[in-house]
Amino acid sequence: MSWLLALLLLLGALPARAAEPTLVADLSQSRIDISYRFAGEELLVFGAIQYPGGRLPAEAPGIAIVIRGPAEPLTVRQKGRVLGIWMNREAVRFESAPGFYAVATSAPISQLLDERNAAIYEIGLSFLQLSPATAVDPETSRRFQDGLLALRRRAGLFVEQPYGVRITADVLYRARIPIPSAVPVGDYRAEIYLIRDGRVRARATAPIIIDKTGFEREVWLFAHNSSIAYGLLAVGLAVGTGLVAGVGFGRRA
Repeated sequence: MSWLLALLLLLGALPARAAEPTLVADLSQSRIDISYRFAGEELLVFGAIQYPGGRLPAEAPGIAIVIRGPAEPLTVRQKGRVLGIWMNREAVRFESAPGFYAVATSAPISQLLDERNAAIYEIGLSFLQLSPATAVDPETSRRFQDGLLALRRRAGLFVEQPYGVRITADVLYRARIPIPSAVPVGDYRAEIYLIRDGRVRARATAPIIIDKTGFEREVWLFAHNSSIAYGLLAVGLAVGTGLVAGVGFGRRA
């Protein structure tokens, strides 16, 4: 009888689950190649909201789109004057910082989600979980995290667009995400969230690959796979260039 009761409970839950809308998502391109002429790109994220029975909700939906790049450990240092000389005085290491993070929403995040749900899904720069590895007090950790956010904002690597998502007829949505020229290579992920009543009701993801191509890729692979040889070659080229320049200036003199 216990299995029959469980089956009845499962069947009773199916209509409630089916009543939730679903998201269909696509990208203008799922791969971005970086060459020596790469000056940045614009990624279009678009799709549709599928409502059960085709019935539109009474209230307009909210959409949040997050583009997240590869995460890696990162140390942030703060300089200070010591005997008149600028030196690194403090440092905080973060276990996981995305190399790129962009969020576009149909309205300000505070109007779509409460802080708890925004933190769960890491929607918004203020809710990134950077996980400090250095033992510091919360105030110092927040100060260094704010510094990191400011640096990456200026570089175009952290982007926040409060009205970056356009929704048409409560069904179609789209957003344009700027990809800067300094974007790191790696595996990226587009995350699309449908939000209603302050909670995420549906979610869709799509992979993105950003990689170097051509001569730049060969140099990048050589630098990462043979770092010692690459370093020696770089030093040799620098010394050779200096010698050639010195000989040239000497002849002119």
